[in-house]
Amino acid sequence: MNPSNEFEDQAKEFRKQYDRVYQEISKVIVGHADIVNGVLTCLFAGGHALLEGVPGLGKTLLIRTLSQVLDLQFNRIQFTPDLMPSDIMGTNIINETPDGQRVFSFQKGPLFAQIVLADEINRATPKTQSALLEAMQEHSVTVGGIIHRLEEPFFVMATQNPIEQEGTYPLPEAQLDRFFFKLVVEYSTREELSTIIDRTTRGDWAQPEKVMDGTTIRKWQALIRKVFVAPQVQDFAVRLILATHPNGPFASNVTNRFLRFGSSPRGAQAIVLAAKIRAMLDGRFNVSFDDVRKVYTPALRHRVLLNFEAQAENISPDSVLTEIIADVKEKAPDGQVPLPSSEKVMRK
Repeated sequence: MNPSNEFEDQAKEFRKQYDRVYQEISKVIVGHADIVNGVLTCLFAGGHALLEGVPGLGKTLLIRTLSQVLDLQFNRIQFTPDLMPSDIMGTNIINETPDGQRVFSFQKGPLFAQIVLADEINRATPKTQSALLEAMQEHSVTVGGIIHRLEEPFFVMATQNPIEQEGTYPLPEAQLDRFFFKLVVEYSTREELSTIIDRTTRGDWAQPEKVMDGTTIRKWQALIRKVFVAPQVQDFAVRLILATHPNGPFASNVTNRFLRFGSSPRGAQAIVLAAKIRAMLDGRFNVSFDDVRKVYTPALRHRVLLNFEAQAENISPDSVLTEIIADVKEKAPDGQVPLPSSEKVMRK
């Protein structure tokens, strides 16, 4: 079979299974199409999702429903102020062997699952929040100097209440950067509320079916990375990241005025991967400029840090990013697209 035809067939199968997952979730979740698609984008990109919204909007239900649709091991961790890192990761305990000797053995915590729901993650103290850093980046946990690998695929789906509410602790920047997307869950519409009431007050509870397992998910993750990104489109994504760096060569006026720090390289990785998924779902095998624009805000809203002036004027990260993406042109100002350093070495 022609490699291009094989890739096209696999892409069609991916879209078919993606739609099945979406439809099964829709049996339980009413509306919030952008949020569902955002969570699924994180899933197939191999990243983690952070959902923010006031209590009662269905954030936890969405993630629990996703775990029912996927044939993966699922654990939920309810974050509270008294939760300790060992309550999440696990700890070494003393066991007595049949011959009377006492030995240490590792007792796994709830973090040892393939889908972990970190519910109300900003209710826990920073010490406990930081326990997720290694797991989210390295997919491993180190306890007592011993590294314990987590089973693949591994996803952390976290929910948090708006930071203005009492009893919350802001997530450190290092942990926020490890989330692929930050998705803001808004209130339901009039029609959606009516549907929610019909579904929940008549005892007619839908049961989603399992659609795919971990092996299939990892196959789609590998396929997505094969989607082509033209040099000029990749350079557009790169310049969008550089435009968030205050006083940098690509910084705009709004960047210098309202941002304290810009995005890390993880932001660029998230934009390109998410854009590849959008291209695949649209039946294309190359990323467009519009794909990059569509994923720009959820990929970066938690990776830019506002300064005191922005906070004083109640400026949101989304509004700053909207102005930045309007300022950055598709075509580079100098008309040149730089080659990656690896290609430069090969050409020499």
